[in-house]
Parts: sequence; structure tokens; C-alpha cells
Amino acid sequence: MGRIVYVNGEYLPEEEAKISVFDRGFLFADGIYEVSSVIEGKPIDNAAHIARMHRSLGELRMEAPVSDDELLAIQAEVIQRNDLKEGLVYWQVTRGAADRDFNFPEGATPSLVMFTQTKTLLDSSAAKTGISVISQPDIRWLRRDIKTVQLLAAALAKQAAKDAGAGDAWLVEDGFVTEGSSNNAYIVTKQGTIVTRQLSNDILPGITRASVLRLAREAQMRVEERPFTIEEAQDAAEAFYTSASSFVMPVVRIDGVEIGDGAPGPVATRLREIYIEAARAQVGG
Repeated sequence: MGRIVYVNGEYLPEEEAKISVFDRGFLFADGIYEVSSVIEGKPIDNAAHIARMHRSLGELRMEAPVSDDELLAIQAEVIQRNDLKEGLVYWQVTRGAADRDFNFPEGATPSLVMFTQTKTLLDSSAAKTGISVISQPDIRWLRRDIKTVQLLAAALAKQAAKDAGAGDAWLVEDGFVTEGSSNNAYIVTKQGTIVTRQLSNDILPGITRASVLRLAREAQMRVEERPFTIEEAQDAAEAFYTSASSFVMPVVRIDGVEIGDGAPGPVATRLREIYIEAARAQVGG
């Protein structure tokens, strides 16, 4: 017996969970998703993830399938049924099932799917050594600020990284890094300034990004929001990325060029520490 997942009002073994072949998420990638990290059985930064869900839904003129209170109850139930202590809770909303037509269907009921994934977040081995990334052209659509399920370009970038023996890919457009394949990208200059691309339609407004930048400023670290190139990143003192599934992940090599001394740097290491401290405080740990 595998996980228990939630599908449109039912809690089912994953082997029995089904979605209509006419679901618009399947046919058109007409849907959005969110992922909250879970430690000690409780979601982290959850209110911000739910707020971003509503923004994405609004941008796509899509209705929420349940109220926020109902969503929280479903999350708690899925986490409890799977005895998830550390990992991720994923939920996806689509416009629903209707006969295949590009126009929005009238009267379709939005679909909601939710499941958990077990993952080591706090004691990540990759965070201790850092990872390598390669650069890839950013071929995604122009509304990357909406967290949609159309992730084929990201999957292609991640597969290219795997084929190259790297841990991830950073995406490049017009000569500048936009973000990672599923994360926000940063460098630390030799003067100690944290640099990350400013918010716009070009990147996803990461929830972990917002928390990490707030914590960095509270710790009196210098932050500059602007584009940077792969060449600037290769010449930086440090590099890292942030995401709900990785927290703060040091990057030690970009396109084969070692960053700094080739090990996780003090800024990324400290940011990871203070982010985890803040996450533990959220759950009372």
C-alpha cells in the first residue's frame, strides 16, 4: 500500500487515485500548483503559499475549489494519514474536466489533488557539499510569475543537467540568469553583497526567496535585486539557490567553473542556518 492522496473530496490509496482524461490540467496544462515544506509534521510558510495560489488562480481567471480553511484541513489530514514528519505537501488546482476545447468551459468544477512526499530537508547531504549547475537557455513562456503546471521546459533543463553530471540548471535569457529550473538563483559578490534578480513576470516570486531575503536584511546582510550573468556568477565569492524543497542550497560550480574555494560559503551557510531556525520557530520546535 502506497501513500494516501486526496482527489476531489476523497482520500484514496495512490494506486486507486484517478483524474478524468478530459481534465484541462492533463490536456492543456491549464492549472497551477503549490508546494509547502513540512517539518515536524507541520507546513512551513504555508500562509504565503496559499496567498500565492490565489494570485496564480486570479491571473488565470480560475476559481479555488475549496475555501482556505478546507484546504488547511485537507493538508492536515493528508499529512496525518501519511505520517509525514519531514518532506513536502503538494497540491494542484486545474480548471476541471470538460470536452476538449481551447476556450474556457462554462460550469466546469475545478479539480484539486494533494499528496505528500518524504524528503530530508533539515540534514541535507547536498547542502553540506554544495552542488554544481549548468546554464541552459530559458525557453519558458513569458508569465513565469504564475506557478503553472506547464513544466516541460523545466524538466528538459533538469534532464540536461543530469546528463551533464550536474545537480541543476540555471536558465539564461538575453545574457542574464532568470532563475533556476525550479528555484531562485543568487550570487554573493566578493564585497559580500547578495545579488538576485528582481521580481517581474520573468521569474516566480519564490516564497522561500521572500523569507530568505527578509532574514538576510534582518541579519544586516547587503542585498541587491538585479540581473547577473553566468560570467559574473563564475567570478563571485559564492552562489546558491532557494526553494521550498531545498531551503538554501549552496552552488559550488557553474558550467564547470569552481565558485570561490569550491565549497559552501559562509553567507549561504549562515542563511541556511537562520532560515532553518525560523522554520523551527514556526512549528514550535
